[in-house]
Amino acid sequence: MKKIAPTLIVAAIAVLPLLGLSTYILHVLILTIMWSVIGMAWNLLGGFCGQVSFGHAAFFGVGAYTSGILYNKFGISAWWGMPASIGVVAVFALFIGFITLRLRGPFFALGTLAVGVILRVTAENLPDVTEGNLGIMIRERSWVDKTWYFYIILTLAVLVFLLVKKVVGSRLGYYFVAIREDQDAAESLGINTTYYKTIALCLSAVITGLAGAFYTNYMGYIDPKVVFALHDISIVVIMVVMVGGVATFWGPVVGSAIMVLLAELIRSIPMLGAAHLTFFGVLLIVIIIFLPNGIIGDIPKLKRLLGIRKNL
Repeated sequence: MKKIAPTLIVAAIAVLPLLGLSTYILHVLILTIMWSVIGMAWNLLGGFCGQVSFGHAAFFGVGAYTSGILYNKFGISAWWGMPASIGVVAVFALFIGFITLRLRGPFFALGTLAVGVILRVTAENLPDVTEGNLGIMIRERSWVDKTWYFYIILTLAVLVFLLVKKVVGSRLGYYFVAIREDQDAAESLGINTTYYKTIALCLSAVITGLAGAFYTNYMGYIDPKVVFALHDISIVVIMVVMVGGVATFWGPVVGSAIMVLLAELIRSIPMLGAAHLTFFGVLLIVIIIFLPNGIIGDIPKLKRLLGIRKNL
């Protein structure tokens, strides 16, 4: 049953647009799946390799602007930004990795955070390239119906999920885990930690960049404050993984569903306004205290807390 469960879940999700769901519900589902992709990307680097990044907004934004600039400056369809972002973000990640991967622990986290902030400020002050704070609008949208966007991001999510499972289950994944557990011990065993951390960073960055390029095509508009946002992207993706379960395959999927649905629920209450970040913080504190390994990582503990017996 466990082997066919992922297939059944994907099949169940795939039929949702055929049920006549409203445009708003489809929008929420698309955002949920997109965030699961970003969460899986961050989890590969931060969860399995132990390199906690606070700058994934940088990779998301570079991918988003790859699509936007191709359309705005060269008249090329923004969809070509998705394959183009693979090369652009990979080169950018190599450059950033050369600088930040020399750092460890909180210093690496602060280094990546600085990268995201620097890119946002740079994008705001390069109007000839990025249109600055005016942003880039995709005027020629491929589809009005959200169904096609749903299937595109679902396909990407499935491919990323399979890729992460393949990587983590390979020798490469074992090296990642060894670096996470004890980098000095890994080096003493002959593992080139800088090399493998760079691979983890590039894989994570490219996946995040693909999500950013998709976001440009889906939303039809980007600006620096949106795609390079520290709190709305870099911090939220960490919360997605923490809530769902760090270093688990299904954690980012569950975490994205909870975070997106909770955000939409809170925004629907006029009195609360933009208080969703406060609720996110409270939720994260509760998760850390009672379920430090996340919902997926602490399923046995969660069952005990809820009083669910094994024989039920």
